[in-house]
Amino acid sequence: MTAERPLKLPAVPDRLSIRDHVAHALRAALIAGELRPGAVYSAPQLAAQFGVSATPVREAMLDLTREGMVEPVRNKGFRVTELSERDLAEYVAIREMIEVPTVGQVARTGDAAQLEELRPVAREIVQAARAGDLVGFLGADRRFHLALVALAGNRRLVEVVGELRGHSRLYGLAGLAKTGQLMESAEEHERLLDLVLARDVPGAEHLMRTHLRRLRSQWESAADGGGGPTGRSGAGEP
Repeated sequence: MTAERPLKLPAVPDRLSIRDHVAHALRAALIAGELRPGAVYSAPQLAAQFGVSATPVREAMLDLTREGMVEPVRNKGFRVTELSERDLAEYVAIREMIEVPTVGQVARTGDAAQLEELRPVAREIVQAARAGDLVGFLGADRRFHLALVALAGNRRLVEVVGELRGHSRLYGLAGLAKTGQLMESAEEHERLLDLVLARDVPGAEHLMRTHLRRLRSQWESAADGGGGPTGRSGAGEP
């Protein structure tokens, strides 16, 4: 086991299954840097750390595989995916090519009532950033962006964006939360929603592009401080 300290299951709502409970804990461990990029972890080893059977751990790791956070290693377990700065730049560039015009399309044609349903999620992102709830931040951020692009009416596009977001997930979140940069990104979601509801296509596209570029800049800053995509020690990247 390569984690620096024993893993444990945090308190989560009772309605979650053991599988969901374990997945929540694994995401927290990835974000905190307790599970390191490039390292391989077996389901039995993690199960012993969590005090549960291997089955829900294996199922939870498969969930994280679909999110691009880990990858299966035959007869060994799961490897935490690594991401170079070049990989990150390329993923963000592809996201920009897809998500910016899609947000513009939604600003032109999106249903106002459906858009307004995203406001509680946008506020949840801010609340999670303010509370330092990094797992909650990632979950709400993902739900907001996938729901927003879904209003363009293309299911395959949502799948592609979801996969890209998994591969280019936020690194160095803990460090960004401490500096206040995470809050800056969090607050942009409701502003983006307001622009889309106002049918301000240029404004919405500009903010979406700025949002993605801001995140890339923040990741690069985290890397410079030793906690970025390449897995160097520090700022608590997954």
